[in-house]
Parts: sequence; structure tokens; C-alpha cells
Amino acid sequence: MSEHLSTHDESAGEAGMNRERELATAFVGLADTYAPDFDPLRLFDRLVHTCRRLLDVDAAAVMIADAGGTLKTMAATEDGAAFIELMQMQTGHGPCMDCYRTGEGRSVPDITAETERWPRLVAAMDEAGYRSLHTVPVRLHDRSLGALTLLNARTGDLPGGEPHLAQALADSAALALMHWSAGPRGDDVVTRVQSALAAKTVLEIAKGMIAAHEGLPLKEAGRLLDDYADRHRVSLAATAQALVDRDMDITAVREGALGV
Repeated sequence: MSEHLSTHDESAGEAGMNRERELATAFVGLADTYAPDFDPLRLFDRLVHTCRRLLDVDAAAVMIADAGGTLKTMAATEDGAAFIELMQMQTGHGPCMDCYRTGEGRSVPDITAETERWPRLVAAMDEAGYRSLHTVPVRLHDRSLGALTLLNARTGDLPGGEPHLAQALADSAALALMHWSAGPRGDDVVTRVQSALAAKTVLEIAKGMIAAHEGLPLKEAGRLLDDYADRHRVSLAATAQALVDRDMDITAVREGALGV
């Protein structure tokens, strides 16, 4: 019996150490603004995938507010049409917008209970296959920049301290954004945020260019661009900008991604 307890304790201890290592790696990854390929696109993508990996959630997305206060999706773990529509439903109203406006987290453990309040959102979540939503602000000190959304296909609240962990991850990403070397774009928070939003817009244009040139779906075009940037350890934002500015040949993306 004592041997069984000892083995159990050792397993629990090892699991705890693994969890601590995962958390440490996650925070270092979000804070590594000196990496040669660091840019806001990578930052937010890393944030949502870290949340899905470390938290008890099925999907995650991060939205940042533009100059007019409208939320724009910067990164998401899913890219299906239904999921994209779900994010669009929250640009002007819903728990994510409430979270951004108040700077406080929101939890909707069963979205069907909000049918009268947010009928279109409930329908969009049902279409995308999600039943509960949890959101925490992306904030810099007391200033709210946007919202990190966490979704589950089942009802219920996030367990234990996971909302606090999600908030810590979101805060780390916001702080990293302010340490991003944005060159002549300026150092104030508004300029940094608008620069990040502009980089996202350029990325979508670049993906469209690759898709049209190569005859690929947008999802595959985006993956090709990611692979190119990964292989060459260059900024994804800078690569997209070079394509849009015609300073880079589109064929170089496929050849570079495949190592040709």
C-alpha cells in the first residue's frame, strides 16, 4: 500500500513539475521580444495556441480594438467559416465587447441562457459548435486593449485558477507588444496597437495574393507564408509587407517554404 502511495506521489510530483515547465516556457515565449522573427502577428498567434494547450478550452481567439473602438480578430486557433462568423458577431456587442469596455472578465457558462440578450451570438455559437464562452481583457496596466476569448463545446465555467492564468497570459502578451521594436512607428500604446492592426491587414492581403497566384484556399496560403517565415526565421509581418509592396516575388514564398 505504501509503495502504491509512493508511486502515486512521484507521478503527481512529476506532473506538477511538467506543468511548471510548460508555464515557464509559455511566459518566456510570450515575452521573447528579442527573437529575430518576433512581431505582433506571431505574438497573438502564440497567445491563443498557448491558451488552448495549457487551459481546459477547445478554442481561443484574441481581438484588439481599433481607433474607433471596434474589435478586430488578430489570431485564432480555428479558421473555419463558422468560427470566423462567430468572431465577427462580437465586434460591436456581446461578452467580448463588454469585457473590453469594462476591463473585466466575463463568463457565459451556458450561451443558450442568453438567447434573448444576444440571439445572433447564440446562433453563431451553435453553428460553430460551442456552448460556453469565457473572456478576459488584454490590458496594459489599467488600459484595456482588447479581449482574449476562450470557448468550449460543453457548458460550465473554467476550472480552478484558469481564468487567472488566462489573464496573466493576456497581460504578458500586452506587455510584450509594448516592447516590440516598432521602429519609426512610435512608442506610445495607441501607435503600437494600430501598427499591430495594420500588420494584420497587410497579412490578409498577402494571403489573398498568394491564394490567387497559387490557386490555393486562403488557409493554405496562410500556412505557406507561415512556413516561409519559420524556415527563414524572418518576421511574418515584414514578409507580408514585402509581398504587398511588390518587393518580393510571390513564387519565392512557395520555393522558400519548401526549401527549394
